[in-house]
Amino acid sequence: MMSTNILITGVGGQGIVLASKLIAGTAMRKSISVMSAETIGMAQKGGSVQSYLRLGEGAYSAMFPRKTADLLIAFEPGEAVRMLPFLKKGGTAVVNTHAIIPTTASLSGLPYSGDEMLRYLQKADANLILVDGDEACRSLGSARALNMVLLGAALKEKVLPFTVEEVEEVMKESVRPQYVELNARALRIG
Repeated sequence: MMSTNILITGVGGQGIVLASKLIAGTAMRKSISVMSAETIGMAQKGGSVQSYLRLGEGAYSAMFPRKTADLLIAFEPGEAVRMLPFLKKGGTAVVNTHAIIPTTASLSGLPYSGDEMLRYLQKADANLILVDGDEACRSLGSARALNMVLLGAALKEKVLPFTVEEVEEVMKESVRPQYVELNARALRIG
């Protein structure tokens, strides 16, 4: 299998690392070579989080250069714009439409709604999938399921070499038993 480059980005506390671990775990279960690395920064204070994953042959490092990501999963529109230079021409971007005010904007008092970011993304040369993560989480009854909603949306785009069911099996081993059913529903709603 040729390598697939994936970049997951968002704000600390959104479940980016778990989504990354599920992708990596599913790849390993299918005997697909995988490398991953996270850059967490000030995540606990609402800072940026990125997870880089490379699946398949020819991956010698988890990190990859700009314009080579096959898939960008963004939990926040501003983070999607910031990491868009990594997405290859015609790549797939799965983006949550709900904005989270970045620490820099809240400290400076600058307005931020995310709408301008979404308009910018719509002009990009990408297969853009916008997901109303707030609505999906409301329907599930938990805001903590956003990571599974976005991962499910990415799986439906068939950029990843596995199915929702295969990820669900790894998820069952990775989350607390009381959250398995919620996360499974979220994967399927995505």
